Amino acid sequence: MDRREFLRLLAIAGVASGTAACAGRSTRPDLYAAPAFGQARLIHFTDCHAQLLPVYYREPNVNLGVGEAQGRPPHLVGKALLDEAGVSPDSPFGHALSYLDFTAAARQYGKVGGFAHLKTLVDRLRDEAGDGNSLLLDGGDTWQGSGTAYWTRGKDMVGACNRLGVDVMTGHWEFTYQDEEVLQNIDAFDGEFVAQNVRLTDDAIFDGAPAFDEDTGHVFRPYTMRTLAGRRIAIIGQAFPYTPIANPARFIPDWTFGIRAAELQALVDSIRGEEQPDAIVLLSHNGMDVDVKLASVVSGLDAILGGHTHDGMPMPVVVSNGAGKTVVTNAGSNGKFVGVLDFDFGPAGVRDFRYRLLPVFANLLPADEAMSTYIQEARAPWLDQLNKPLAVADQLLFRRGNFNGTFDQLICNAQMAVGDAQIALSPGFRWGTTVLPGDTVTMERVMDQTCITYPETYIREMSGEQLKLILEDVADNLFNPDPFYQQGGDMVRTGGMNYVLEPLAAAGERISEMTLDDGTPIEAGRNYKVAGWATVGSQAPGPAIWDVVAEYLGNAGVARVDFLNTPVLRGVGDNLGLADYSTTG
Repeated sequence: MDRREFLRLLAIAGVASGTAACAGRSTRPDLYAAPAFGQARLIHFTDCHAQLLPVYYREPNVNLGVGEAQGRPPHLVGKALLDEAGVSPDSPFGHALSYLDFTAAARQYGKVGGFAHLKTLVDRLRDEAGDGNSLLLDGGDTWQGSGTAYWTRGKDMVGACNRLGVDVMTGHWEFTYQDEEVLQNIDAFDGEFVAQNVRLTDDAIFDGAPAFDEDTGHVFRPYTMRTLAGRRIAIIGQAFPYTPIANPARFIPDWTFGIRAAELQALVDSIRGEEQPDAIVLLSHNGMDVDVKLASVVSGLDAILGGHTHDGMPMPVVVSNGAGKTVVTNAGSNGKFVGVLDFDFGPAGVRDFRYRLLPVFANLLPADEAMSTYIQEARAPWLDQLNKPLAVADQLLFRRGNFNGTFDQLICNAQMAVGDAQIALSPGFRWGTTVLPGDTVTMERVMDQTCITYPETYIREMSGEQLKLILEDVADNLFNPDPFYQQGGDMVRTGGMNYVLEPLAAAGERISEMTLDDGTPIEAGRNYKVAGWATVGSQAPGPAIWDVVAEYLGNAGVARVDFLNTPVLRGVGDNLGLADYSTTG
């Protein structure tokens, strides 16, 4: 399928969805009509972050691409992305893909996601493909991100995924529970958990730690072979390669991770040679840019269904390599999208494909009754905590974006106020739901933003030199021109301080002109009182971040941000991943 045909089909879907919404139809809209193409269907969702109920989720207005990724999806935002995809901004699909007029559009089209609505859509997609002709693939970041997932240690999500019918999954934030808990959840999971790039450490092998294959050291099954319509499809798992760096290694001390491109190539070659599949698919949690590069250096993959960077890709990136082409996609986050990849097979394997990204609008998809009942039962023990009102949102509260969001700023402001600190640091996580102006900020919404297994806060002295090193390190992670050195996530959020950032500069030279909010320069040799949370190396001594934020919001009664600490950007004024950003220089 060429680009012109793909955009024609996409435009038809956009027009149909807009017509259905304007007509106010409660029956199935054409947006979800996905007639089967070929013989096999792969249904893909990723990064739902334990959101069992429908939510609001604002897409970024800043998602800078560097190097070869500049100006290429997913590093297009707002109008630039919609123009590239041929989607009208006035359609439901246009709203789902962009931040444009978010508050008004969200009130018009309603919430997205929710496992009861997701279940309805998945069942329809399976029915259209025919019995035994589809697989449901979960790209990970499923067991973390909500209060109920935290309190049940991910078990509520395992139950939901079993009822959803997930066939195969891989992981990332799943590994932020204790290793024993991870293995227990996998045992309770009805599908298969695959990850070719997670191995035992040498010491763990010597000590006889449990593994799928003691000889190779694979902790989990590297791949699974499934038959759809008589065609054999290998699904290889690729867990987040930087888990012990981005998250606490102390939770999973026996396991090592990595991109392991050479090992992946060897595995692909082995599967091709020994099992002669009709297709090989990588179920990845690398992030979109890493997957695009991986597709260029590993041959023999027909598709990479990716996650981690929360990019809703309305069209795939097709990468040419030595053995042909690889289709690379990403299916967004928070249960907001489902990716559908149909394969048509010929004598030599995959002959053609069709790809669709379907937004999951709760107003357009009836809730599955059995799933709704399960969700109510899973949430029942925690409702008093989840529904506790804290404040009323005075503005749109969101997170996603390379540099800061209003909810992130609230977290920073809370840390400074409660901890009497000059500066606050908060991780650039990409998960976290959105709150519309006038809505109540409940404890559940705070947990959505902060719910990790290492939530403890700290107050400590840091020098200006240390602050710069932290910012430089995160900036290199985000803007390194080599995708294999990018770990995903966004820039650390700051409160009480500002700085200049040159994303295209060399490592160690991106950050300059650091100042406090009053304009006082931050000096390299001077110490500052800094509040923060989510320490990776060791457990911090303070209270959980959600308690700090709840105390701050409860005292204020109104959730409002008067000033957003965003860096002044230099050298990226023409970047199509930047829109409606006021501080450039």
